[in-house]
This record gives sequence, C-alpha cells and structure tokens, in this order.
Amino acid sequence: MLFVLWSIGSLKAQKLNGILLDEDNGQAIAKAHIQILNFDKLLISNDLGEFSFEQIPSGTFTLYISHIGYESLYQVIDSQEVKELVLKLKPSAIQLKKTLVITAQRSEKNEFELPESIGTLSQKQLLTASPRTTPEALMGMAGVWVQKTNHGGGSAFVRGLTGNQVLLLTDGIRLNNSTFRYGPNQYLNTIDPFTLDRIEVVRGSGSVQYGSDAMGGVVQLLSKSPIFSEKPRFSGNIFLKYLNLGIEQSGRTELNYSTKKIAILGGVTYNNFGDLVAGEGIGKQSPTGYRQWAFDVKSKFQITDNQTLTIFHQYLKQSNVPVYHKVKLENFAYNYFEPQSRQLSYAKWEYWGKSKFLQKITLTAFWNQTEEGRISKKNNASTHTKEDDKVYTRGFTAELQSNILKNWQATSGIEYYHDLVKSNKLITNELDGTSTSQRGLYPNNSRAENLAIFTLHTLRLSPWQFTWGARFNTFKLNVKDETIGEAVLKPSALVANLGVQYFLHPNHQLIATFNTAFRAPNIDDLGTLGVVDFRYEVPTNSLKPEKSINYELGYKMQTKLFSTRLAWYRSDLRDLILRVKSSYNGQTVIDGKQVYRKENVSKAYVQGFELDFESQIAKNWLLSANLCYILGENTTDKEPLRRIPPLNGRINFSFIQSKWWLRAEFLAADKQNRLAAGDKADNRIDPNGTPGWKTLGFSGGWNINLFQIQAGIQNIFNEAYRIHGSGVDGYGRSLWISSKISF
Repeated sequence: MLFVLWSIGSLKAQKLNGILLDEDNGQAIAKAHIQILNFDKLLISNDLGEFSFEQIPSGTFTLYISHIGYESLYQVIDSQEVKELVLKLKPSAIQLKKTLVITAQRSEKNEFELPESIGTLSQKQLLTASPRTTPEALMGMAGVWVQKTNHGGGSAFVRGLTGNQVLLLTDGIRLNNSTFRYGPNQYLNTIDPFTLDRIEVVRGSGSVQYGSDAMGGVVQLLSKSPIFSEKPRFSGNIFLKYLNLGIEQSGRTELNYSTKKIAILGGVTYNNFGDLVAGEGIGKQSPTGYRQWAFDVKSKFQITDNQTLTIFHQYLKQSNVPVYHKVKLENFAYNYFEPQSRQLSYAKWEYWGKSKFLQKITLTAFWNQTEEGRISKKNNASTHTKEDDKVYTRGFTAELQSNILKNWQATSGIEYYHDLVKSNKLITNELDGTSTSQRGLYPNNSRAENLAIFTLHTLRLSPWQFTWGARFNTFKLNVKDETIGEAVLKPSALVANLGVQYFLHPNHQLIATFNTAFRAPNIDDLGTLGVVDFRYEVPTNSLKPEKSINYELGYKMQTKLFSTRLAWYRSDLRDLILRVKSSYNGQTVIDGKQVYRKENVSKAYVQGFELDFESQIAKNWLLSANLCYILGENTTDKEPLRRIPPLNGRINFSFIQSKWWLRAEFLAADKQNRLAAGDKADNRIDPNGTPGWKTLGFSGGWNINLFQIQAGIQNIFNEAYRIHGSGVDGYGRSLWISSKISF
C-alpha cells in the first residue's frame, strides 16, 4: 500500500509559474504569500515577484494571494488552460474582510461565500491587539461573550452557550474531552496566543462538521506553520509584552529553519501574570496572579511534489492559578489549580491526487493529555485537599476532498477518539502529617470512545448555492465506581445541516440555514457518583444526547469599501441533562444525603440577532462595529436560561498608514437582570443583576523593517465593571506595550 501511494505521488507533476506586480506602478511585489486553497503548500514570492508551484491540483482551483499593504486577491485557475500567470495587486493600507476560513466546511474557503456566521482573528490582529490570553483575544468579537471565573480562566459563550456545549478545536483536533463540564471552564486558556496563526469562530453550527458539543458553535485555534523556501533559510522572532501595575510580563522566542523540502518552526513562551487590578473603588484583586510557560514545535516535510508530512507538538503549564471568588467569598484559605497543563502531539499526512474524485487525502493521528490539579484548604481547617484529574486522549481522523463536478465539492471522512481518565484525591492532616486517599472527582480508569462518519457538500447553481451534510456518531462510556458499581452507556446521534444562499448580486446575498446539533453524555455526566457536595449521586444507564435544532436567516454584503453581516437565529434545545431527585435500591436517602440521578428532562431555547460590519470611510480610515442581543428561556422551569449575556457591542475606529496605525476601541454591555434561580444562587452574580458598563481604550503601532512596536491604554476612565457571570472584575486603567523583533 505504501509503495502504491509513493508511486502515485511520484507521477509527473503539473507546474504553475507566476509573477506579482503592483497595479499602480508595475513594480514586482516581493514576499507576498501565495497559496492554493486546500493545497497545503504556502509560497513566498521572490525579489522579482516570481513564484512557482511544482505541483498543482487538476481541474479548477483557487489561488489566494496576500501581502501587507495590498488588497488580498482570490484568483480562480483552470489547470488545463493556465500555466503562466501575471497577477496585479492593488495597493491598500486597509484590508476589508476577504477572509480565508477552514472551520465551517473543513476545507479552505472564502468566508463571504459560506452561509455560516463566522468570526475571525488573524495573526496580524493578534499581534496588534497583544491579548494577555487566548480567551481575552475573543472579547468584543460578534456573537462571542467571554466570562472569566478567575484570572487564569476564560470561557467563550457562543450564542448563549458555553462549557461542554461549545466545541474547542486545535488544528482540527478536539480540545473538548469526556470530562468537560457544563457551564464555564478554563481550558481555552491553555492555548498560548503567541503560537496562533488565526482564530475562527463558527456560530450556531458545527456538529455535522465536528461532532458532539457544538450546540452553540465551534472555536478553532489554528497554529502557526513554517514555510518552505527555495534556499536554506534561518530566521526568528522575539516577542515582548509589558502591562503596568505588575499585571503582565511576557516574552517569546521562536526560530524557523526552512529549505525546499523541510521547514521547522519552534518557540518557547514565558508569562508572569500578576494580580489583576480593577477599576476605581476596587483596585488589586488578590490572589489572582499566576505563572505559565509553553513550548511548541511544528515540522513540515515535502515527501514528493504532492505529499507532505506535518509533525507537531505543543505543551503549556500553568502553576498556582488562584480561584479568586472561592477565597474571597467561600471561606477558603487558599484554592487554586496546580497544575493546569495540556499537551498535544499529532502527525498529519496529506496527499493531493490527479483525479477530481481524489483531490486530497488527509490522515491525522494524535495524542492529547490534559491535567487539572486542585489544591484547597478552608480557613481554620486542619486538613488540605489535593485532587488531580488526567485525561489521555488518542485517536485519528481520515478525510477525502473531492470535486464531484466543476461546481460541486465534497469533504467526507471518519473520526475516532478514545479517552482514559485517571482521577484521585488526597486529604492531608497538617497536624500529624498523615494522608488519606479517596476516590477522585471521577472513578479512576473511566473510559470513553467516540466514532463517527461524516460528509459535507457544496453545490453552486448560480445565482444559488447549496451546502449540506450529515454525520453519524456512536459513543461508548464505561464508568466503574467501587461503591455504586459499573455504568455503561452506548448513545448515538445522527445530525444534518442545510444552507441556502441566493446571490442577488456578486456582492449581495440572502442566507437561510438549518442544522441539528448534539452533545453526547460524557464521563462528567456519569462519573460524579457517590457523595458529591450535598447529594448522593447514582448512575444512569439511559442518558441520551442533548439536542438542538438551529435556524438562521441572514444577509451578507461585501464591496471594496463596505462589508456587513446581519443574522437572526433561534436554537431549540431539548433533552438537556439535569440532576433530579431519585432513589437507589429503594432508598431515597443514603448516608444522610438525598439521592440524585441525572436525566434528560429539560427544554429551552435561545434566540437573538447579530450585526457585524466594517467600512473604509476614507482613504486611511476604517470603522468597524458589532451589536449582539440574546434571549434565553428555560421552558421547563419557566425562567430565564442561566448565564445569558446582556445586549453588548463594540466600535473600533482606526487610522492606518503603511508604517503606523492608531485605534480607538469602545466596548459596552447593558445590565443583565433576567436571572435564573441558579444565577441568583451564584455568588459571582449580584442577585439583583449585573450592572451595565462601558470602556474606552486607545492603541497604536509603528513598524519599520524588522521591528514592530505596539502600545495602548485600556479602560481610560478607570470604570469599575464586571462581565456578567465572572468571578473577577475587569481591568482598570492600565498601560501596555509590546514589540516584535525579527531576524
């Protein structure tokens, strides 16, 4: 089999040569990025503006060309007709949305041509904003609300849902595992923002593409990749950031080595995060600070002209991350995560065929490990508790991309994930030094399996475009508790989607989408057995997946000077899993605790609208803004759905030159006093509701040759505020400065 694939990959290649020129003066454009969509080889034009692909796909494909200071260009190519290209780029300091995305259809496409609601952050945007963490990078994005239980956390709410109802991906691999819990969690903060090429958020869709948990949507973190070069090349970058009041000191060094056949990119990051300093009247919130370090390396190998191999590893560890509200409000002497770590390794083989039915094959094998340690002690207690949960995930994905017809593309594949959970708890008496081992949060050696097949299709029948797909998923959970016994679940789910676009004009389209989504029961649903807090939980062998039906109507417009998206959506949620009073072997009370069992008993809905636009209002002036409203209702309990974000929005006003830029950013949120009973009982939320707030910040940057510097001031009026549902208050007035030095 390997010999056959090698022989196929060694067939004579089709070449494509080209040159890039400035539209205004005809001069060659060097160091532009040229990429064939869904063909994982990125080229950089030489000093004469020239580039050459040794292997191109058969049939019709799309070139994507980008360069700072020029408008991005999509160019459709027919490999049978074109072998030489002369392309002209239009100079422009401002880049309106011509975004390349992969998450919506598992293949690279122009965002404007897709029916899904998608938000993106590019590497350039991440550099200029210099976010402290990955969750904080998402703050202000349309349709996304970022709650921070603690300064070392950050949970993305997508269309009102979060936790195990929103799917997190890293390079297409699930970050969500079988212990992800309902409600906010901290796992998104285990992704180092310095390592990211871009972030993509698909709102209201994702289960057909990626499976369980994507009821609210998908947040995908795409890592930087090394770039091949015609000649051996060694380069690197040094990133530094400082946020005053002792809040942050960060640094990263990354090195890149490349040849025509090998490209390697690696880096090390260190962060010292001090206590968060909030606005007027609040000041320093202690303890909230912590430290972390991260390491990553990605290697790409050009095996033949149409085969590549990518090997990747990343690791991040946070130490002594305080849970501030527990210390402040719940009588803890200390309560922190120690450690919080994650590591991911994968090997990805990609092959590009000459048949329209075999455009591309991708095989990925991966291994992932997360560890969450928790150390806590109550005031005046003589014991402290140390808990540790490790999840070992391994699996593979296989994908096939096809051009069934010239205007009909498809992506199909299979996925498999296997989780092994190790969990323990140790209680230590500080008076005599003795320790007692107890069952951890989950039964030790719990296991979960996830197997799926899927297919996704796009068909263009001008002026219509249709997208559709389906997925079938099966699961097996095995949880064995020493006291309660063994619980085995084998749920399954079948989901589908349909998107219809009508192009009123090449720049205007109407959109209607329908999709179903699900969240399969996981070990967190089954594993918290026995005495848990105030209750005695017993297993349930009949849990079904939570489900949603999602509808969306929208309008998109994109011109040279204006881009906008308006969407109305509704998600009907059913079979939501809740704890209910129950009995076990005829007993309703065991060890003085009421017996509870989890059941699929709740229904709810979420609906709202989103407006997102940007406009080049003058030659160097850019205005962008968004406004989002969400209404969530628990129809079973006839009350608001928990943790629903308030009306919120953002306005950015920028002046951009080729070498420098200035920006004003205004963020605001209305009060949220539509509270569920669970919100009112949550000590992080004022029982009368969370007050509205607004902040104003300014930033700017300058770049020359190999040096870039950015600086800014946030919350200039030092307003005291809290993002709804958070356990810490927002930043007060503070100054930051960051730089990038290339060599």
